[in-house]
Amino acid sequence: MLKKFSKVLLILVVLIAIGFWIFVQNSKPKYSGELQLNNLYDQVTIYYDDVGVPHIYAQNQHDAYLSLGYVHAQDRLWQMELLRRISAGRLSEIFGEEMIKTDKLFLGLGIEEAAKRSIKKLDTTLQSYKLTQAYLEGINQFVENGTTPVEFRLLGINKEKYSIKDIYNVAGYMAFSFAQAHKTDPLLTNIKAELGEPYLRDLDISINSKATRIYNYPRKNKRLASDISKSVNEILDRTPTPLFIGSNSWVIGPKKTKNKKVIFANDPHIQFSQPAVWYQSHLITPDYELYGFNLGLTPFPLLGHNRKYAYGLTMFENDDIDFYKEGEDQEYTTRKETIMVKDGDDVNFEIREGKHGPIMNDFLDILDSDTPIAVDWVYTKLDANLINFSYEISHAKTLSQFKSGIANLHAPGLNVMYGDAENNIAWFAVGKLYTRSNNANSKFILDGTNGKDDQLNYLSFSQNPQAINPPWNYVYSANNQPDSIAGVLYPGYYVPEDRAKRIVEIIRPKNDFTVEDIQVMINDVESSVVQDLIPIIIENISKVNLSMIEKKAIEILQAWEGKFKTDEIAPTIYIKFIYHLLHNTFADEMGEEGFQQFLKTHLYKRQIAKQIKLGRSIWWDDVKTKDIKELKDEIITRSFHQTITELENQFGDHPEKWTWDKALTVTHKHVFDKVSLLKNFFNVGPFETNGTFAVLNNQGFLINGNGIYNVDSGPSTRRIIDFSDVENGVTIIPTGQSGNVFSKHYKNQSKKYLEGEFVKMMLNKEEIQRSEDKLVIEPVKE
Repeated sequence: MLKKFSKVLLILVVLIAIGFWIFVQNSKPKYSGELQLNNLYDQVTIYYDDVGVPHIYAQNQHDAYLSLGYVHAQDRLWQMELLRRISAGRLSEIFGEEMIKTDKLFLGLGIEEAAKRSIKKLDTTLQSYKLTQAYLEGINQFVENGTTPVEFRLLGINKEKYSIKDIYNVAGYMAFSFAQAHKTDPLLTNIKAELGEPYLRDLDISINSKATRIYNYPRKNKRLASDISKSVNEILDRTPTPLFIGSNSWVIGPKKTKNKKVIFANDPHIQFSQPAVWYQSHLITPDYELYGFNLGLTPFPLLGHNRKYAYGLTMFENDDIDFYKEGEDQEYTTRKETIMVKDGDDVNFEIREGKHGPIMNDFLDILDSDTPIAVDWVYTKLDANLINFSYEISHAKTLSQFKSGIANLHAPGLNVMYGDAENNIAWFAVGKLYTRSNNANSKFILDGTNGKDDQLNYLSFSQNPQAINPPWNYVYSANNQPDSIAGVLYPGYYVPEDRAKRIVEIIRPKNDFTVEDIQVMINDVESSVVQDLIPIIIENISKVNLSMIEKKAIEILQAWEGKFKTDEIAPTIYIKFIYHLLHNTFADEMGEEGFQQFLKTHLYKRQIAKQIKLGRSIWWDDVKTKDIKELKDEIITRSFHQTITELENQFGDHPEKWTWDKALTVTHKHVFDKVSLLKNFFNVGPFETNGTFAVLNNQGFLINGNGIYNVDSGPSTRRIIDFSDVENGVTIIPTGQSGNVFSKHYKNQSKKYLEGEFVKMMLNKEEIQRSEDKLVIEPVKE
């Protein structure tokens, strides 16, 4: 009997294993063989290279983009689904009530309403529109006939076809994720209301004219404000799609390169996720070629190159969102919204809209209804045109055409970088910029009652910061302050000069750059700003009653070259010290909740160097200690003692073991990260890594008191193109090309990425055609 039962059990196990194997094989993307698609004019051949990039050979652009839509969907349909749902307020349909607040926020912002308005005005005769529709046709044919991603099955989601509105919604989400105003303006308003003007003077919210800038060279209610920051931060922390954070890019002119041709480099910084943000593709037709990086549901790449030119982007960080406190007599229109909730009741609500935009009280539950706050956002105020923008930059034939194309974009604000085979280099700050008639400070909630704060003067694109073939022979951007606009330095939420200073420090003295030099540079983990700060910190530490371990820690800091390598000890000491310095300086006045909001803005990064260099500051005094007025050296000494005591408790009493790799890790999280049975299957990582938030290898993490830092953002790709050897451009992405967990390209770049290595961006036809994976797509025969 027992033998019989064992045989039956064995047969069941084998059958289950076979069934699972069949399921996995049928769920994988189709990288080779043949298939047929409707509405193709001719045969399309796709070669997949070793990292899963499709090289699409077609006889015309319509067929190329239709095929791109299909293969993009088979690798990234789940990512597309998340992206189209977030701006449309449809996450609760699949995740339940925990996403209601997120859906209310994005419905309230009016991204989908703005999309509908812009779509009505589209010129359907334009090639950009026709190719977008071809791309959507390819996606929808996969939706109809392709395999269903495992995420859809696990969540019980039915596949739905996509429309151009979904593409516009993705653009709106990208634009919002670039913004910093919703995190910063309410916080500053609260500090002003609760603490007063003296506390603002020492915060780095004004423009520092001495900081490293990107230079032009053109050719001719108290708690209310805090509640907004808190509410928006909580919502964005739960968002299952990545936010755009920052970026580096530099383009080096021929006079500074060994081979006397332009070298282009770009690494946009975006929140890490799995799948990775960018999908690479290479389109080749008789009249067109481009190797590009596409976001989910975007037909035209925002990063790209061919044999003639290369382009990329970073965040501009300009201020394009304003908040207005409205009066009691303000007139509103209303719109009704409904959120469908999985396993719950529908949520119905109304949103008021006035002359400054939607009223946030109606979609942020934490706000009361007595003081209406309107959000005025350039993106929803003006017609969106990301499709035309991305088409023009991906189809330009000259620098002049490229410049005309980027003028189409009004939001989000971008730094667009350019280099070409004719030895031109350029940087353009792109976005619809404006000045105010009354010089109101838009970093605070404005007065919406008298009309004085909303007198805007929009600037022509010719007035935007830009540099074309400057005599210093390079251009760059690191999200830092750009040069003057209309005679003034433009307000924004720029990051401190750390990365910008390092870029200039490396490029300025050298005139023989090679690709190998740029590969080292783009992975650089050295901070020259930190090297300036360490002597000031040590000078202000009281040397009385230092322990042997504290003395050793000071020696380590003194010998440090400012490099955030995995085997370095000083970064572990420095970052924990910075947290305690900030906490001891600001938390007593801001309160713990306000301090945590402060740490989610660029403002705290800007404040580090400024505060350490300040001799006197109203913030140094600890308001919780009566009859004592603390000075700079006391706060620094207190922070240092706390740091060393905690590191001893955490890592032991041997400082040589306090290496950075014990404190810093990275995991590329899938949306199933919170499901314990699934997270290890879908996540990629954890891995030890190097870098920090102030170096070129920009690893973003929430600074905290526990001394363990989980990297949540960084370079979403690293790209280098040398126009003296354009067929051997190189790149890398954090995980893999496919979002299908069963694909061999799901995470096959992760180790190379961590080790600072690269893979080739193939352009050579003979090399491409040696690929083992060849997919032939034929038109459906009538």
